[in-house]
Amino acid sequence: MSLWTKHQVFEKNSFILLVGILVMVSIGGLVEIAPLFYLKSTIEKVQGVRPYTPLELAGRNIYIREGCYLCHSQMVRPMRDELERYGHYSLAAESMYDHPFQWGSKRTGPDLARVGGKYSDDWHVEHLENPRSLVPASIMPGYPFLSENRLNTRDIVNDLKANKMVGVPYTDAQIENALADLRGQAMPDSDAAYEFEERWPTATVRSFDGNPKEVTEMDALVAYLQMLGTMVDFSIYDDKANLR
Repeated sequence: MSLWTKHQVFEKNSFILLVGILVMVSIGGLVEIAPLFYLKSTIEKVQGVRPYTPLELAGRNIYIREGCYLCHSQMVRPMRDELERYGHYSLAAESMYDHPFQWGSKRTGPDLARVGGKYSDDWHVEHLENPRSLVPASIMPGYPFLSENRLNTRDIVNDLKANKMVGVPYTDAQIENALADLRGQAMPDSDAAYEFEERWPTATVRSFDGNPKEVTEMDALVAYLQMLGTMVDFSIYDDKANLR
């Protein structure tokens, strides 16, 4: 039997073929997966990136619950037209605490990776309640109930604990005070706001929906949107790459 016809052994015997497939799949899997267990990190850490605050995390959960990711990606690709429209291309480190991450290329609506600080809180509230009042051609549905629904805070501590289990570096103090910090970020005149600033020095404290007396789902979602793309000083990278 010549070397070129030895493959007939696999073609004529299904059991040997199955064993051969399993061996090849196992080898390929080990080559791809094994390095992940001994590499300290596969994502380069970037200064400024921090875990989500309890309020931002709750807003992110609402973002996913309402299917916002189905029309809006959070990934600026390194192409001239995208850089000019959205800003610096996305860094992997920006999504290192996302479970799951929001990268993709589906854009029924604009990419939101750099939306933080681009519009005022009032703009976001009005746009979410009635998109066509600001963008007449918008096909986005309205979410007026977000301003009416009090934010459900029952599971926020467990949310932080679950994220810590998969590698998000929440401290014990941040987890223990998650409920108070959630309220403190959206209620700037409360005592909790001062304690929040001690545990989250780079996060913003304000009433995101314009009503500082209670925390609504609108507070959480706007807090999440206003954070996107604001953690990293991209001017450093722009200067290095001569993008400006």
